[in-house]
Amino acid sequence: MIDKQAVDEKLNLVSGRMMVLKNNGMKEKYPISLIDINCWEWPQGVGLFGLYKYYEVSGREEILDFLVDWYDKRLEEGILERNVNTTSPMLTLTYLYEKTGNYKYLAFIQDWADWIMKDKKLIRTGDGCFQHMITGDPNEDEILIDTLFMTVLFLARAGKLLKRRDYMEEAGYQILSHIKYLLNKKEGLFYHGFNFKRRDNYGGILWGRGNCWYTIVIMELIGEIELDGGLKRYFLNVYENQVKALKRYADPEKGLWHTVINDTSSYIELSASAAFLYGIMKGVRLGILNWEEFGELIEKAMESLMDYIEEDGTVSNVSYGTPIGMDEDFYKTIPRCPMTYGQALMILVLQEALQPYWS
Repeated sequence: MIDKQAVDEKLNLVSGRMMVLKNNGMKEKYPISLIDINCWEWPQGVGLFGLYKYYEVSGREEILDFLVDWYDKRLEEGILERNVNTTSPMLTLTYLYEKTGNYKYLAFIQDWADWIMKDKKLIRTGDGCFQHMITGDPNEDEILIDTLFMTVLFLARAGKLLKRRDYMEEAGYQILSHIKYLLNKKEGLFYHGFNFKRRDNYGGILWGRGNCWYTIVIMELIGEIELDGGLKRYFLNVYENQVKALKRYADPEKGLWHTVINDTSSYIELSASAAFLYGIMKGVRLGILNWEEFGELIEKAMESLMDYIEEDGTVSNVSYGTPIGMDEDFYKTIPRCPMTYGQALMILVLQEALQPYWS
């Protein structure tokens, strides 16, 4: 079964590495660094979420102190631009407010949620879907599966805190709409994006990390807000079909996943693999999935994951930020380097492995 001492040691290394992550010379193509932990962007948002989850399991006050210090400094500096991706750090702020009771955090949460809903500054495209606007680029007519984690989960959490049922209902609507346009019904997996002007899914690629955002969001959402029974059942049906497809496509030797899920010639990608394993393990723990069907995969994947954690805690084989590509070769050429979300998604699965259920 799971060696919890080994997991805890790796978890300390991975989280410690993430809290000091810097760009060591890689030329980045975005206005805000996706690598440096002290920037306000989506990779850092994922990283902070992973850290908070680790704090919940460990109770380590130095992690909470890091998070409070990080947010206080970023809020003092000011946010360069509001968009889908820069909404990502707002998710962990909702948890930090609940923990600290700092009303400065709540005021900022309300202001940002109102920016999305009341002011409608977050661009809508076809069917009222959130357009995947990013820093410096509105991505006209485009939706991405990534939006579910970057913005929609925050909106659901904010609605809960602010007692705004309409905000929570909008989150549900966005998930339904993204399923409608991005789900490959034959495979049970998601395309990376959809373009409303061209009415297509670009190259129709089943990209690993894109898919993992759905796996995580649904597992988090069902524990956060009270969903209508039919809606919850629908979301979980999509989730179950997805993870069964993931089981089919898991690398037979390692139990991990390729960056293009159904292309074994593409490289094993660790941010997606860690996230998929987290979502599958949590599904088993909650009784949504059964151990008999997924136990062997979990054990194999957990063992393989450890091989991708370097001595200093760096998670290797993580692909850099990835726009939509028109063919599989595009995804195969995305460079691999240490990323905060790679660290964070590894933290998610390692802290899941420390849950009492897995003893």
